[in-house]
Amino acid sequence: MPPTHSAPAAVEPAVRPCGALIAWAWSLAQRHLSRELPRRWQHVQGVAECGRRIGERLLTGDEEELLVAAALLHDIGYAPGLVVSGYHPLDGARFLVAVSAPPRLVNLVARHSAAEFVAEQRGLTTDLARFPDEHSTLRDALWFCDMRTTQDGRPTTFAERIASIRARHGPQSHLVRALDAGGQLARHDAVRRTELRLGAAVLRRVSPHRGEAPAPPRGDGDLGAARKPDRRAR
Repeated sequence: MPPTHSAPAAVEPAVRPCGALIAWAWSLAQRHLSRELPRRWQHVQGVAECGRRIGERLLTGDEEELLVAAALLHDIGYAPGLVVSGYHPLDGARFLVAVSAPPRLVNLVARHSAAEFVAEQRGLTTDLARFPDEHSTLRDALWFCDMRTTQDGRPTTFAERIASIRARHGPQSHLVRALDAGGQLARHDAVRRTELRLGAAVLRRVSPHRGEAPAPPRGDGDLGAARKPDRRAR
């Protein structure tokens, strides 16, 4: 098991509406989460702040804005008035379809953080299948930010986030069974790919001295190196 690095220094979420799509997403998430689910509202703000920080290093233009908007809306399906199936990625995506959200945003919300594994445990695979998983840098960045943000919107490590999920939900829950069925590995791989892309972005800006290439950044996941990565995403 690789060593677990300490979490980044805690900061207050600082994202505010910037760009039409982000402003719309902010308003929608605030309306449905801030009063009834204030801790969930803190979480999505923290995920959005993470998206803002890494999006400017990994993405360009419209994709940066899409990442922050998806971060703000990824948990909107928890809002009591929107619950239909009881599975928040699916309920959130269906709601976003109803309010005419961009299809790519809808799909990112539907498929965030290895949603397919929980959908399988809950018998919702067919329902989720209408929303394709894009397997992209943006998608991985959304998963990374979700997995590196606590329930109350503060930075954490992947290992600590997974431990918290397991402790809160218990071994017989759909979510923990999904982690054991491959969901944890899929999340870990998305986080690791994003770490590597962030490292490569730094190298593009700072040339190594004396022709020596720095080692890639070390991840903070709790999966051993012997596990095979999910190679479906680019």
